[in-house]
Amino acid sequence: MNAITEPLLIKQGDRELVSFATHPAKYQHWTLAVDGEVASLKLDINEDGGIKPGYKLKLNSYDLGVDIELHDAINRIRFEHPSVKVVVFESGREKIWCSGANIYMLGLSTHAWKVNFCKFTNETRNGLEDSSRNDGLKSLASVTGACAGGGYELALACDRIVMVDDRSSTVSLPEVPLLGVLPGTGGLTRVTDKRKVRRDLADIFCTTSEGVRADRARDWKLIDAHAKPQQFPQLVAAEVEALKKQSTRAGGKGIVLTPVPLRLEDNGYHYTTVEATLDRAARIATITVHAPNANIESTPEAIEAAGANWWPLQLARELDDLILNLRTNELEIGTWVLKTRGDHNKVMAADDVLEKHKSHWLVRETIGALRRTLARLDVTSRSLIALVDQGSCFSGTLFELALAADRIYMLDLPDAPDAAPSLQLSEANFGRYPEVNGLTRLQTRFCEDEATIAQLHSLQDSQLRADQALALGLVTLTPDDIDWDDEIRITLEERASLSPDALTGMEASLRFPGKETMETRVFGRLSAWQNWIFIRPNAVGEEGALKLFGTGKKAKFDWKRI
Repeated sequence: MNAITEPLLIKQGDRELVSFATHPAKYQHWTLAVDGEVASLKLDINEDGGIKPGYKLKLNSYDLGVDIELHDAINRIRFEHPSVKVVVFESGREKIWCSGANIYMLGLSTHAWKVNFCKFTNETRNGLEDSSRNDGLKSLASVTGACAGGGYELALACDRIVMVDDRSSTVSLPEVPLLGVLPGTGGLTRVTDKRKVRRDLADIFCTTSEGVRADRARDWKLIDAHAKPQQFPQLVAAEVEALKKQSTRAGGKGIVLTPVPLRLEDNGYHYTTVEATLDRAARIATITVHAPNANIESTPEAIEAAGANWWPLQLARELDDLILNLRTNELEIGTWVLKTRGDHNKVMAADDVLEKHKSHWLVRETIGALRRTLARLDVTSRSLIALVDQGSCFSGTLFELALAADRIYMLDLPDAPDAAPSLQLSEANFGRYPEVNGLTRLQTRFCEDEATIAQLHSLQDSQLRADQALALGLVTLTPDDIDWDDEIRITLEERASLSPDALTGMEASLRFPGKETMETRVFGRLSAWQNWIFIRPNAVGEEGALKLFGTGKKAKFDWKRI
């Protein structure tokens, strides 16, 4: 039995597992400094600090370990430093801001590692934008030096980008001309959808490996402002002041983000509020989320005193860590069965507290953590099956787990209705946790049918039995107790027999019907284009661009367009 405590590969038997837990005292690559309303995140990557052996992180290039630290640092700012209104991203190196994902790491990595790495990086970037949009935490990229690939994609995720005009600093997305792949963390999408760069200029930019200097970068909308080296500190200071005025963060004393408790066993991951039991032969993880044992703290003072142990925040952090662990370390576990256990009244009471105190800084940040965790579940390439059985408490916030699933099965007990499970809606289901498509999960489920949503809104707080939930379209099927075991067994066996690749494509297409947003396009392109390009010989074949980068040899391409 092992416990995950640090962000590196750890041994469990003959397996190496990734941990997503860290602390600023253990950072190798980032330095977090807080001065009143401004936080600085300075990137000075330890070349020998790669999460895996076999490559050096030269030129301030990053790998998964660097991103794990960044994810942790942003969370620390959210919860431990609520007075911070602006985060400034800086480089600790001269002439190089960040050269992006380490190319040698990508060349050595498995396909699954590359895609999971890109997805986690995407989610961290999206989370930065989510905090700006919903919680008032603004960010500024202060670019001094070459800013390329994933480095520029980090800058693109910030609210503002400023660059020193020293005739050597540039921004670039060189993946197409140098590596034969696409910018993997939203670069193409943010250039057009967020920065509003004209298509023809974006075409030149994304096929020019040497990058674009400050004056043209501003003219093309790739950055917001630039200044000569002597005036650059004043420009950064002015930008910070402007962003501070846009921030809605009101401050507070902050809480300590204590380590997420995890007991790791051969057949599962066990936390305080969440656990996952693995059936490796069947390739199934059964994830159980537990309601609070008692009514949660309900006054601002008590909530702050509870800190990281406050149930909604504890749930968000533990579920997030579980999703990341399963997604990264358990590649063959293709089906996740979602269950809940506990008193639905306690869940509803927790939702009432979240609604009542949603303007309090800690409650607002907790809602943000839950929102981002649920969004991480939405875009996870696993089959999600929710089981509403006896002992379930799929109510309010926890019903969002079921709504994220591809199918929802609910046990019907026609001969014992008092013992049957129920569902319950709350205000949490009508806007508190929007998906990356900007809609609630109910709106997504019912294709934005306003009449249906209005009917469901009128039924919140009502306990809905299986027949009612089925009639309302809230569940998929309602087997009775005679058929339940066989129905679920057949469903899970059938799912396990299908092609994982086909399921990934199908599920990603079905989960976000209707209109698209920048975020859905980012993940759609990652799931489809990058997934495909990453296995093409032009990129990763023996004579592919990603394999030969840095060797002095030129890639040999198959010139057929497919």
